Amino acid sequence: MATEEKVQGITKLVETLLEAEPAYFIVEVGIRPISNISVFIDGDAGVTIEKCVRINKSLYKGIVETAIFPDGEFSLVVSSPGIDEPLKLTRQYIKNIGRELEVETTEGAEIEGKLIAADHAGIELDEEKGKGKKMETIKHFILFDQIKSAKVKVVF
Repeated sequence: MATEEKVQGITKLVETLLEAEPAYFIVEVGIRPISNISVFIDGDAGVTIEKCVRINKSLYKGIVETAIFPDGEFSLVVSSPGIDEPLKLTRQYIKNIGRELEVETTEGAEIEGKLIAADHAGIELDEEKGKGKKMETIKHFILFDQIKSAKVKVVF
């Protein structure tokens, strides 16, 4: 079975596991050399370690039962994408409305601002420039196909 077929099979298993819990969604499924499977899931209100562990156990069992890896040799990690991973899905942007983002556009521009809105087409960011009375807010409307990378900015 080709790697892409394995990814599709694992994705279907995860979708089945998450059907009863619509607040959770798949961000990415990947297989690295020597059968290292990584599954990133997220939730509208985040995802707990306990949720990842439960999905990991059920998914492991499903992979064995469906013989996606007939020799049984694989490793599996189920986790949330983490704060350092770029946003990939519209649903992740919606979840992070109100937070500061660092966006790199396909043209190479870097914009930091507060995520105001997100929909199927793109995002709205408010960037603040200047200080005190000279502070101004610049609104940016960025289509998803113009975003090279977007990460949540960690503010302390």
